[in-house]
Amino acid sequence: MSSMSEAQRWLAAEPDDDIRAELAAIIAAGDTDECFGGRLTFGTAGLRARIGAGPLRMNRLVVRQAAAGLVDHLLAVDGHNAERGLIIGWDARRKSEDFAVDTARVAAARGMRAVLMPHVVPTPVLAWNIQPQRVAAGVMVTASHNPPADNGYQVYLDSGAQIVPPDDVAIAAAIAVVDPTTVALAPADHPLIVRLDSSPLDDYLAWVGSTRLTSGSISVPFAYTPLHGVGGEVALRAFSRAKIATPAVVESQFVPDADFPTVDFPNPEETGAMDDVIARAAEVGATLAIAHDPDADRLGVAVADRQGDWRLLRGDEIGWLLADHIVRHTSGDDRLMVSTVVSSTLVGEMARAAGIEYAETFTGFKWIAAAVRARSEKRLVFAYEQALGYLVADRPLDKDGITAAIVLMEVAHEAAREGTDLLGRLDDIARRFGRHVTAERSVAMAPAVGVAAVDRLRREPPDAIADHDVVSVEHIPEATLVRIMLRGADGTPSIRLQVRPSGTEPKVKIYGEAIDEDPSPLLEALASLLT
Repeated sequence: MSSMSEAQRWLAAEPDDDIRAELAAIIAAGDTDECFGGRLTFGTAGLRARIGAGPLRMNRLVVRQAAAGLVDHLLAVDGHNAERGLIIGWDARRKSEDFAVDTARVAAARGMRAVLMPHVVPTPVLAWNIQPQRVAAGVMVTASHNPPADNGYQVYLDSGAQIVPPDDVAIAAAIAVVDPTTVALAPADHPLIVRLDSSPLDDYLAWVGSTRLTSGSISVPFAYTPLHGVGGEVALRAFSRAKIATPAVVESQFVPDADFPTVDFPNPEETGAMDDVIARAAEVGATLAIAHDPDADRLGVAVADRQGDWRLLRGDEIGWLLADHIVRHTSGDDRLMVSTVVSSTLVGEMARAAGIEYAETFTGFKWIAAAVRARSEKRLVFAYEQALGYLVADRPLDKDGITAAIVLMEVAHEAAREGTDLLGRLDDIARRFGRHVTAERSVAMAPAVGVAAVDRLRREPPDAIADHDVVSVEHIPEATLVRIMLRGADGTPSIRLQVRPSGTEPKVKIYGEAIDEDPSPLLEALASLLT
């Protein structure tokens, strides 16, 4: 079938006026090849793309196709899954609730129970409730920290972990055979569709206090922002449950807003995203500012030094602070820590020094969850990835920016009682383990171009990068990652550069780590080699 014929079929089935108008204009212009030249496939974060017309964008037809394939797979795996059903949550992005309700209607039409959260929720709340609800799977409609124009569709299985092979492959195959224009929908009031009350959120909030590792109230002043996302009210209630003083909030960013009007890119890692919360902290005399991304599964932190100069903590630095605190306040030879190949090596050193089993896995929290499940005899005490994702408890098996914030405030409180602060804690870690310096760089590239550039680097590695000799080149295909070890100033292979195409954005990511040396110039040199 030609792309024009396919586009006309989609136009006839499209339920939304805005997407229908966009598609009609594309058809009128005769430019359907770009929109209908393929379709979205499940990747690192399920489905994620710009909202728009056609199978390469996020829209209700794409979501209905994905929901039908997911439900068909679950029913094929176990007939009892019809009764167990799906739990479905959504954030405040454009069309999120429509995507969630359509998922429930598709499930019900196929004979599967569908459980809808009562309103928008942070991703950790949805993930945490999968096991207590005893469902077969969970769906979270969110694009997390992506740009405002995007939305996404994240799938969890009954463990509360995101999908990994072979389930993702099987679900993708089930989706591929579904015609998105003819997916049956049950009425929204179908008996198999259940709207939950507030109990899932109440249960999560009743639990969050248990992630505290010390007792007593925490009064360290700080500022907070949810960056126009859905974490604000939940975070404030969680802080209260954990006996943490109410922060100064950024009022202009507190109410969920799908347009994200005060930030260009709602990701705490991005330059400028935390400017308003830093200003709010300075206004109230605080030296600590924290932010959640729009679905509150990531945690950003900024601190002021004794001269009043502010800086963002890198994801690894937050990981070091949390890991060090957890080492101090846990015990037992059954403990487990996990991080990813692109995260700093320092947490592994901390774990080994404390007699804690440590595992390094591929990029993405779905792989962290898989590593935890493969070591079921162990007790997870901490897991993280450097992209601001942290898990400070044994559940959910996904990153949770809310409980990470609670434990981070414990670190700040304990440091203050000792007459220091988070920067002082980092200095102490450096004295014990050496000053690890990490850096990141992204190079904008179309996905296919980025994959080709990384593969070329693997096949034709340089002998040196910025006057540092290349000692070894390792390819980790499961992570689509190339790791390059360089000789440092001390003559040992103490500098690590890593490069991989992003799984969610059109860019190639470069990561550097060195001891007592800034790897940033090496990242710039490697970026030049890629382009």
